[in-house]
Amino acid sequence: MSTSASAACYHCGNPMPAGAPWCIQLDDEQHPLCCPGCEAVAHAIVEGGLESYYRYRTELPERPDERKAAKADTWVVFDDPGLQATFVHPDEDGRVHATLAVEGITCAACAWLIEHRLNALDGVDSSAVNLTHHRVRIGWDPQIIALSQLLAEMAAIGYTAQPYEPDQAQKRLQREERMTIRRLIVAAAGMAQVMMFSIPIYVSSPGDISDGFYALFHWLSFALATPVVLFSARPFFHNALRDLKTRVLGMDVPVSIAIGCAYLASAWAVITGSGEVYFDSVAMFTFFLLFSRYIEARARRRNGQSGNALSGVLPASATRLEDDDSERVVPANRLAAGDRVLIKPGHDVPADGIIEQGESSLDESMLTGEYLPVTRCVGQPVVGGSQNMENPLVIRVTHAGPQARVAGIIDLTDRAFANRPRLAQLAARMAHLFVLRLLLVAACVAVAWWFIDPSRMLWIMLSVLVVTCPCALALATPAALTAGHGQLRRRGVLVTRADALETLSNATRVIFDKTGTLTRGEMQLVETRPLSDGLSSERARTLAAALEARSEHPIARAFQPYRDATLTAREIHSVTGQGLEGVIDKARWRLGKPVFASASRDHSPDDVPTAPDDGQWLLLTEDAAPRAWFRLHDALRDDAAATVAALKARGLEVELLSGDTPGAVGELAATLGIATWHAGQSPENKLERIQALQATGERVAMVGDGINDVPVLAGADVAIAMNGATDLARTRADAVLLSPRLSRIDEAVEIARATRRIMKQNMAWSVCYNVAALPLAAIGLVPPWLAAIGMSLSSLIVVGNALRLTRWKTRPAPHVSPPSPVTA
Repeated sequence: MSTSASAACYHCGNPMPAGAPWCIQLDDEQHPLCCPGCEAVAHAIVEGGLESYYRYRTELPERPDERKAAKADTWVVFDDPGLQATFVHPDEDGRVHATLAVEGITCAACAWLIEHRLNALDGVDSSAVNLTHHRVRIGWDPQIIALSQLLAEMAAIGYTAQPYEPDQAQKRLQREERMTIRRLIVAAAGMAQVMMFSIPIYVSSPGDISDGFYALFHWLSFALATPVVLFSARPFFHNALRDLKTRVLGMDVPVSIAIGCAYLASAWAVITGSGEVYFDSVAMFTFFLLFSRYIEARARRRNGQSGNALSGVLPASATRLEDDDSERVVPANRLAAGDRVLIKPGHDVPADGIIEQGESSLDESMLTGEYLPVTRCVGQPVVGGSQNMENPLVIRVTHAGPQARVAGIIDLTDRAFANRPRLAQLAARMAHLFVLRLLLVAACVAVAWWFIDPSRMLWIMLSVLVVTCPCALALATPAALTAGHGQLRRRGVLVTRADALETLSNATRVIFDKTGTLTRGEMQLVETRPLSDGLSSERARTLAAALEARSEHPIARAFQPYRDATLTAREIHSVTGQGLEGVIDKARWRLGKPVFASASRDHSPDDVPTAPDDGQWLLLTEDAAPRAWFRLHDALRDDAAATVAALKARGLEVELLSGDTPGAVGELAATLGIATWHAGQSPENKLERIQALQATGERVAMVGDGINDVPVLAGADVAIAMNGATDLARTRADAVLLSPRLSRIDEAVEIARATRRIMKQNMAWSVCYNVAALPLAAIGLVPPWLAAIGMSLSSLIVVGNALRLTRWKTRPAPHVSPPSPVTA
């Protein structure tokens, strides 16, 4: 079967190479497939009777990784009892269960496919996919089926999985959330039941209810309110005691006084048979406070969940060399300093180490952000998580597991709320001063009513404490920040420092790095120049694609669309950092740097061809004779021009700082309409430029992705890291793009400005409410139950105003015509 190059793969949707022979038979029709990996996965799905997946899927999956599916030792290592002890949990009947983090899930059809594939296996009791967090929980009988078989079955249908191992912080947050839910349920049930017994008393006329029923309703309310106070309200008392010890008064102090006094006074009234009973106010007050705090805490945790990040960086297994040089596959977390490890081409480095044997190219993009591999030889260090591209390496481990460099990734979510923005700090100071003055006012009101009407003194004092409780003031900024963070998170922007929203809303200039930021960081073939009359451009590209067909080098991806399945190269040999060679139709072809490509196997070239002009050029030769030049280019992001125009339309200045040549930077600036640009900039030069702008009073937002951007990201007022940024860049960034779309930056600016407006609105409302409610409560016009409702409504208004951000729809910026670029 022959398929046109313009056709799309039926499984993954990628373009089809010319002459591709792979296909799948489905519904009496042949569908084209782009590679052996897609063919293997498609046949596994159809032959397993799961062809309905193709009928109901709503999104295309990622292209399967042929290397992962083919490496059996990747899965066998998970049968190690020591490794399983960390994530496989036994059941009472001798069976076991585990939770796995799954890659490649795109829609509900993926979940259906995984569950049906696993549930059809002998020995599997159950499997359930969590579509939101991309996890699957599996229960199985280890005497019938091994875990490695389950992982291999998932890989066969295109989904690779790793053990899901939440860290201690995640476990603690999960325990706290479960306890909060229990407290909330108790408070909700108690409030509902107490209100049921209180409403007849409030609506009835004197004499409608007998004294016996009055006493019964009060005792039942007493019994129901007790667990609410002792269990659900316990965090308020605990926090109030802490505040008193530290002499920093928070809102939990008046809350605890109000709840405690109202409960004790109501209990005394029930026991003695005299006085007012307000158990309903106690339960209502506790429930509303718990509910608002639960919503806020849940939003924060949901926005910051990172899942099983480390398992996706370091490989699960490693090939350790024993003293006799025999190979043994072991779990990567069992490696120790001093171990010797063999790293085959295409495998990931399992730990930090020093190369003892071999020379190869390593893809270190996860650390450096550079898409081109770097050459490493004997004596040089390698970083865990990088990928070996060409030749086998033997390394001596220096740091493994938690000590590896990639394991030092900072928890972005915790850091996001470790620091509070200026408005939040102002609100916290106001709340502290307000609580102190509220306690003084409540004391004065109690003294006054002692002389006016002692029987009303306690309830009026409680009304003052409750109705003016600074809950709304305390929620004013956190609620807006949480909603703003959540809206940004849904749009693919993770805020890692809380003050980033306020700073971004005040930014006056946005500075972009070039490579990997405004460009994709992916090589593309943009020009072919044949040097022989008998060789067409199309033929030259297919020859180069045949040489690169088995390469893992990023340059090979530039030639992938031009692969011809009928043309293959033999005796392929890669020379680290230079290029590769192979035999096609009895001729020896080379592709790479001009010096390498134009040299014969035995002699250096006498005359090295010169590249046509600036740019990255590769030379294709046949038996050392030049045949074609290929120019590679890092493609511009699709929405780069629109994003630059939108930012300028919002009143922001846009600038380009890059370490590339003036020609490349100037061309990009002209394309995007960026008037101010600087080329050939070192990290020190970039930082000096940022500081010079800040000295003039500008607020600078910097967008970058690589390790070379770390100093300038740290020096900017607000730093934004791209989705493919290095870990070091992320730790210095105030926000991280989770999506490759640059337009998210423009949306982030608008949402940041909206969040700041809502924070100010909430603070204004909170202050006005408390100033208005205080005198009404002090003169006895607000009973405690109405005070609880008023306080709750005030908090709900603040939260509701903040939740407008969750439904925020960004408005497109006005179109701006790109100006002529001017070199700065």
